This record gives sequence, structure tokens and C-alpha cells, in this order.
Amino acid sequence: MEKDKLPKKNPSAGSGQNKNVFYVGMLSFFGGISQDVFSPILPIYLTTVLGFNKSIVGIAEGIISASVYFFRIIAGVLSDKFKKQKPIIFLGYFLSMVARPLLILFTSLAGVVSLRLLDGLGKGLKDTPKDVLIADSSDKSVRGESFGLARMLDTLGSVVGPLVLFALLYVFKDSALLYHQLLLFCAIPLIITLLLVFKLREIPKEDYRKVEVKEAKGKLPVNFYIFIVIVIIFTLGNSSDAFLILRAQNVGMSLLVIPLVIAMFNLVYAGLSIPLGSLSDRIGRVPMIAIGWGVFSLVYLGFGLASNVISIWFLYAFYGMYYAMNEGVSRALLADLVNVDHRGKAFGIYGMAVGLTTLPASFFAGFLWDKFGAQVPFFFGAGMSLIALLALLIFSRKLRTE
Repeated sequence: MEKDKLPKKNPSAGSGQNKNVFYVGMLSFFGGISQDVFSPILPIYLTTVLGFNKSIVGIAEGIISASVYFFRIIAGVLSDKFKKQKPIIFLGYFLSMVARPLLILFTSLAGVVSLRLLDGLGKGLKDTPKDVLIADSSDKSVRGESFGLARMLDTLGSVVGPLVLFALLYVFKDSALLYHQLLLFCAIPLIITLLLVFKLREIPKEDYRKVEVKEAKGKLPVNFYIFIVIVIIFTLGNSSDAFLILRAQNVGMSLLVIPLVIAMFNLVYAGLSIPLGSLSDRIGRVPMIAIGWGVFSLVYLGFGLASNVISIWFLYAFYGMYYAMNEGVSRALLADLVNVDHRGKAFGIYGMAVGLTTLPASFFAGFLWDKFGAQVPFFFGAGMSLIALLALLIFSRKLRTE
């Protein structure tokens, strides 16, 4: 890598990281606070305050979740076409900032679904260009560390968000307009994100293009598609984390303790994201992901065999380690594999592949639980991760020979 041809980096950011990485992470931090205040209260507000049927809410939210994945592809294509990320990121956060508090003004199903789709559009638009900006702001030697920093800040938002919600519920517990006040608050962190967007700097592609071109214009490399197929195999066994919560309850963990366990999981995830991301810069992305998938397999096997509450604490801690090994490092690998001109499209396809595969994976996990017992979906997940791990190791040999 010809580092002298890369965009100038911020010396104070550490290990050659650009300031953009920190600001993107802070966007995710404040956006995560808004999301983690909003998500727990939304279904309660829709069913108890507005009186919507639970099945209708479930169907609507499912459609909105699926639309997010589609909008990620659109955002990626736009990012590649116009070579700009800031306007797309700004629009994404702006739409969510508008849609969430406006829910207090609409009581009809059509109005609520329209605002939820607007929020879904915002969520789908912002994520892919953020990943592109992180990749473009970091040369390959520190890319794992850069994504690790962004994931750490994002995850810390998921630690702070529930605590903020707890404080708001305590302060406004006697208010007749409790939910309205909470929905209005959701806009405040998003206003901060809009201000932070102006701190971002667009990265000129020309210098990167000279040293990172891997495929002809208009194409994504074959290795990208191979990795996506392997990720899909892995994700088929990686159902919604809601099943981990259900399993924790199943072995006797009280509802009051579960948020503490999740907070601990997020702290482990946040604390290890930078060091493990940085380690992937030295030992390679694929080896780190492979170790992570091995940890995942052991964690799911442990959830299948768990018989007491103490084991759940340890399993969640190791699950946080898996997330730190996989989430940011996988994105760094994608950035390594793909031409700088097509990163937006690549990140969009990756997000859609993972998101859409999670839906049948979760359905099948629920089926296995109901039909064969609580242990079986976790044994299945452990097995699928081992199959994917074997495929990943074969893929690693292919990469080394090129």
C-alpha cells in the first residue's frame, strides 16, 4: 500500500485513523441512544395508547424492517454514483428525527405506518454511507481498528440508551403524556447527529483508486460474492438475539436481571472492538472472523447445554467477544475486497444479505424450539457456524493463493 498517496490522516487519532472515523462513531452513539429509547416504548405505545392489534403491529414492523435492507442497497448505489456520503447520511438521520416525534400527532394506522416507513427509509439510508466513509478514511493497515472504534462508540450508545430510558421513565412516571414526552425526546439525540454530520469530511476517491483498483469498472469481485454466500450460511444458524433472552428466562433468569446481562454483553463488545479490530490488521481479517465464528459455535453450544443462571452470564460475555471479532472486522474485509468505486453497493448487499437471512433463520429457530425443545435451535446454530467456518477456511486458502 502506497501510504503517501492516501488522504492525509489525523495524527492525534492514533494509528493513522482519520477524524472521520471518530465522528461516524459519535453519529452512531447518539443515534443509538435515540433508537434504544424509541424501540422499547414503540410497541407499548402502539398497542396500549393507540389500541392497535398486536398482529397488525407485528406485520407492519416486519415490512418496515425488510424495507430497511432494500434502502441500504439504494443508499449504497447513490453513494457510489455521486461519490458523496455526507448528504445521504444527513438525510437518513433527518428523516428519523422528523418521523419519531411526529407519531404523537397521528392516531390512524395509515398515518403511523407512513411515519414508520419514513423512519425505516432514514435508517436504511444512513448505515451504508457511514461504512463507506469509514473504509475510505482508513488505509488498509488500520482499517480493522477504525471499524472497531466505530463499533465501540455505536455499542456504547446501546449501553447509555437503556439507562437514559430508565431515567426518563422515572422522571415522567406520573405524567399523563409520558409516551408523548418520550417520543419528543427521541429527536434530541438525532439533532446532535445532524450537527455532527457537518464535522465529516468527504474523501476524494482519486488517490485511493490508483492503489486499490481490483476489478474492472462496474463489477464486484468474485471473492466478494463467495464471502457473501459463506456469510449467508453462517447467518442461517444465527437467529435473532431474542432467542438468547428467551433461553435465559428458560433456565431461570429473572426479567429484572436480563437488562443487566445485556448491558454487560454490550460493555464486553465495546471494550474489545478496538483491540480485536486492531489485531485483525496484524493477523488478517479472515483468521479473526474464523476465531469469532468458532467462539460463536461454542457460545451457542453453551446456550443449548445451559442449566443455570451463572452460565448465562459467562455465555453472554463470550458472545460479546464474538461480536467484537466479527461485526467491524467483516466490514473491514469487505472494504479490502472491493474496488473503492463500489464499496457502497457492496456494503448495501452485505447488509441486505444478513438482514433478510436473519428472518428465515429466526423463523426456523422458533419452529425448532416449539417442535423439539429449547436446546435444539442452539445446537443447530452451532452446527451451521461450523459448516460456515469450514467454508471460510477454504476461502482463506483461495485468498492466499491470489
